[in-house]
Amino acid sequence: MAKESMKARERKRARMVARYAAKRAALKAAGDWDALQKLPPNSAAVRMHNRCQITGRPRGYMRQFGISRVLFRKMALAGKIPGVKKASW
Repeated sequence: MAKESMKARERKRARMVARYAAKRAALKAAGDWDALQKLPPNSAAVRMHNRCQITGRPRGYMRQFGISRVLFRKMALAGKIPGVKKASW
């Protein structure tokens, strides 16, 4: 489990990216690089990091489900993810 502060920081970045997205796109289209530099650094989408929504684990993130590989396996074996079953041949 990640620290709550790390998860909160990522949520804060996501809110900031959403808030400044339109302004950032307009400044990029206009080519106003000086004004773009004055925006908060965390308003850039590049600074966000994919994390598991439940545990906050930063590595082994599965985009399709929004959770880490560890939690995915645990939930899939428990039958909590519809349409997913363990393969055997």
